[in-house]
Amino acid sequence: MSKILIRGAKVLGGEAQDVLIDGETIAAVGQNLSAEGATVIEAEGQVLLPGLVDLHTHLREPGREDSETVLTGTRAAASGGYTAVFAMANTFPVADTAGVVEQVWRLGKESGYCDVQPIGAVTVGLEGKQLSELGAMHESAARVTVFSDDGKCVDDAVIMRRALEYVKAFGGVVAQHAQEPRLTEGAQMNEGVVSAELGLGGWPAVAEESIIARDVLLAEHVGSRVHICHLSTAGSVEIVRWAKSRGIDVTAEVTPHHLLLTDELVRSYNAVYKVNPPLRTERDVMALREALADGTIDIVATDHAPHPHEDKDCEWAAAAMGMVGLETALSVVQQTMVETGLLDWAGVAERMSFAPARIGGLDHHGRPVSAGEPANLTLVDTSYRGVVDPAHFASRSRNTPYEGRELPGRVTHTFLRGRATVVDGNLA
Repeated sequence: MSKILIRGAKVLGGEAQDVLIDGETIAAVGQNLSAEGATVIEAEGQVLLPGLVDLHTHLREPGREDSETVLTGTRAAASGGYTAVFAMANTFPVADTAGVVEQVWRLGKESGYCDVQPIGAVTVGLEGKQLSELGAMHESAARVTVFSDDGKCVDDAVIMRRALEYVKAFGGVVAQHAQEPRLTEGAQMNEGVVSAELGLGGWPAVAEESIIARDVLLAEHVGSRVHICHLSTAGSVEIVRWAKSRGIDVTAEVTPHHLLLTDELVRSYNAVYKVNPPLRTERDVMALREALADGTIDIVATDHAPHPHEDKDCEWAAAAMGMVGLETALSVVQQTMVETGLLDWAGVAERMSFAPARIGGLDHHGRPVSAGEPANLTLVDTSYRGVVDPAHFASRSRNTPYEGRELPGRVTHTFLRGRATVVDGNLA
């Protein structure tokens, strides 16, 4: 591999420095570096971050390659500045065996655009009745440490307890989709003023909060780790804050769309805004931002959920739930957290790289930008402003809620172990 010299970038938003990449490793960080024969990238004014890590991505393969594949999903990830993603288990077949998680892991290796770490299903077929092969998936080549039935809630308290006990043996974590199913039957959007006016079935906040409350207590009881997927309500924030104050080993994530969008958008009946958990109120959005800023919520995770056109271009009740998010996540975080003064770029690096890698047990991602570390890096032009055009997405699907919206920031370069996957904003 050739040498690459990134000149004049603001490392984690701090002072301008040069960063020399030699092979797969950062060779030096400092002022006025030189390297004979190196490819020079002039990065004055740009922010250099560690490669982003997404703990919650749906790559759809195997089974729904019409929505996304590991190749197209990792191309989208690289475009968004990611060097590693965790692939959710709700594929067809479900990733509930060593064989399926190894298949996804190998597809990630072949794609070459970012590392893919499979997430194993907690229960067989996501049916919530019998634990899946947790130990076998952990011992497989994929070395699975995160388990989730995302898309469905592990609503049986006994099954959830057993899962927490099982993964404790090897330092794993259960990532819960917090949704009490009986409270959300027929739900179409957030339960509140807007749902009442539109006559759409409501998804109440308590359906999320009651599961989180139960699961943090279960985690405390068995001394295990629990992670809360796509936390979306002000009440959920308070429960997680309380649990952390008790020393319970709980972490939580928020999606970019829950940091920016509200249920008022559902008045358009545009199914691009249909998502699970649903878009909430302005009060919830503000609470989520504050919680991400103060560390109650640990990370931003995209919940990248691609769907083909026909699954969204239909009447609201028939539409699939979910939004693509890998290619716009950093821009949304810049707008909602950095430009509002709630986070600096070092804080963004913590919540979008360091912490997700730590929670998921990825040793070679989420590392400091310093000599001797793996050269997994993202270079961002934070002064850029542009209108979102999904026609230019690398993802196979186009179901973004930001089409036509102006967002700040643009990933100009992404490096995976020293190899450029994005150059000047284009896939390498």
